[in-house]
Amino acid sequence: MIVVDTNLIVYLIMPTEYTEMASQVFLQDADWVAPHLWRSEFRNVLAKYLRQQLVSLPQAQKIMQQAEKVMFENEYGSNSDEVLRLVAGSSCSAYDCEFVALAQEFGVPLVTVDKQVLREFPQTAVSPATFLIH
Repeated sequence: MIVVDTNLIVYLIMPTEYTEMASQVFLQDADWVAPHLWRSEFRNVLAKYLRQQLVSLPQAQKIMQQAEKVMFENEYGSNSDEVLRLVAGSSCSAYDCEFVALAQEFGVPLVTVDKQVLREFPQTAVSPATFLIH
């Protein structure tokens, strides 16, 4: 089991320059978990694609369904006290700290490409490249 941030879910589902890397992470460990927040963040990515006319509404809906299928039954609430403790000790957003808190709660790595999270939580967060090496 690993905690993944929304970017990694996006990279797995939507074709990007990072899709191959996300696929490799998924092949190594397909038990991806995330806080419920991932859905709103993913929808926000789709909103950007819709507004830039990079995808149609039916395409966006299908993409969201694919992401929900990957994350089915792998979504969890975040402990507010822990999130706020992490926020107080870092310059990361509460959104980012939800992912960190979940990883710490389960005692698993958070696989992320977020440089700030990687820098501020090196005991918890790992890059996809580092995860794939281990």
